[in-house]
Amino acid sequence: MAPSHTPVVPMHSISTYPSDMTLGDAPPAPAVFRRAVASLRPAEVRPEIELEDIPAPQRLAPYSAAIGASVYRDDDELAVGRLIVLFDPDGQRGWDGQFRLVAYVRADMEPEITEDPLLGPVAWSWLTEALEAHDAGYAAAGGTVTRAVSEGFGNKAEDPVTTELELRASWSPLDEDLSGHVSAWCDLMCLAAGIPPLPPGVATLPPRRREDPEPFRT
Repeated sequence: MAPSHTPVVPMHSISTYPSDMTLGDAPPAPAVFRRAVASLRPAEVRPEIELEDIPAPQRLAPYSAAIGASVYRDDDELAVGRLIVLFDPDGQRGWDGQFRLVAYVRADMEPEITEDPLLGPVAWSWLTEALEAHDAGYAAAGGTVTRAVSEGFGNKAEDPVTTELELRASWSPLDEDLSGHVSAWCDLMCLAAGIPPLPPGVATLPPRRREDPEPFRT
């Protein structure tokens, strides 16, 4: 079943500077990029998700911004992720446009689930179906799904074995409004955490927030 629409939390003011500039000599970011970054801050988020501004990676594109997220059930963190917005007025090879979104999701999973040979295709379908459900047009999508097993040795021999799913993906949005892409990414994280999509028409609760998050510059 395709994930339902889930709105997202308003973000704090994001300073947008070219990744190879310093604060003193940075020219104003292009208006199209500023509008795209503003669309990362819609109104609400489902109560399991906490969003925050995070530093964007350097030197991947002239302009960049990023948000991070955690998925909680009670006080247990079930999944984490980040979504990076890259903008190059000249485009880059493989981008199919001036914008590129880069997403990362990591979630704890039961060992029997990570052993399923269909986990990779299913996890990838969570992303593509979420994008379609939120009418988030995209092109040139690609990515990887990784299953990781962690075992302790030596003085960590008593630590429990853990299994995780990691999904890394990138795609090119077809327009500058990125709100649907953010909602799709949030749905992807909830599905990876084992939390089903909200049924249509179900209202969300006030969003979780980190205390005093700091704005960032790229």
